[in-house]
Amino acid sequence: MQVESAGKMKAIRYHVHGGPEVLRYEDVPVPKEGEGEVLVRIHAAGVNPGDWQIRSGLAGDRFPLPYIPGWDISGIVQSVGAGVDGFRQGDAVYGMTRDSSGCAEYVAIPARQLANKPKSVSYVEAAGMPMSAFTAWHALFEQGGLKAGQTVLINGASGGVGHFAVQLAKWKGAKVIGVASGRNETFLQGLGVDQFVDYSVAPPGQAVRNVDLVLDTVGGMEGDQLLDVIKPGGTLVPITWGQYSSEKAANMSVTVQDVKLLQIESAYLDELARLADNGVLRIAIDSVFPLEETAKAHEISESRRARGKIIIQVTE
Repeated sequence: MQVESAGKMKAIRYHVHGGPEVLRYEDVPVPKEGEGEVLVRIHAAGVNPGDWQIRSGLAGDRFPLPYIPGWDISGIVQSVGAGVDGFRQGDAVYGMTRDSSGCAEYVAIPARQLANKPKSVSYVEAAGMPMSAFTAWHALFEQGGLKAGQTVLINGASGGVGHFAVQLAKWKGAKVIGVASGRNETFLQGLGVDQFVDYSVAPPGQAVRNVDLVLDTVGGMEGDQLLDVIKPGGTLVPITWGQYSSEKAANMSVTVQDVKLLQIESAYLDELARLADNGVLRIAIDSVFPLEETAKAHEISESRRARGKIIIQVTE
């Protein structure tokens, strides 16, 4: 990678909220790692729904402008700050930034949110893992308490979080029902779903009953229909905003969890890397764009029709 000038790097940044057109490819200062941080030369960055939601202004002024999007990264350690013992220059790593800034040539990232990259996957694939795979893990096992022999329905099973959730649930020994559009049936069968539901043909409640857990990656105004598939005592875990009637859930003895804002830790990244290297997890890549075409990646993410992950390739 070439840095444009001393102390400068290329990044995608926006100065006002709006559509993909507000994204700018420009020179910004190279960050300096602080205590407990690692400076990473980024090879690839993952795109998540939160990137365009924040860009659109849905998070208000929580993230000050100007702003560099991108939470998930993979790359090479350039230098380490004081108090960092687990990494050294040249290590291949992946992880999740503290406050975005992944769509750039360099990022300073807390060492506790970084791990060695899985050996069996590329930098592009590794950049698709941190937020989505960890979100799936947390929703299934920590919020949902999924156990072997139980049944889980995954709404939006072909997306970034959904396709990881399918694989993790199968690994745990659960029966998996995947909900997606008909074009994704073969893809999801390849990941191991036990039953496929095409939402464009009929709502899940007409095809499924008595599941232990629902993981809703879609949200929106039609969330109530998912309550119909859950057995009494079951749980619904949303990972984005959805409309679920608290009265209906109470009448059905169903628990609806809150959406959690997650911060990953190295121990989880290490476990996900182990699963990837052991062949339990594979990362489906929908599309890859160079850094200067990040706006196109956001457009695809906003369409909500991506299969697997969208990736920004920063360097070869």
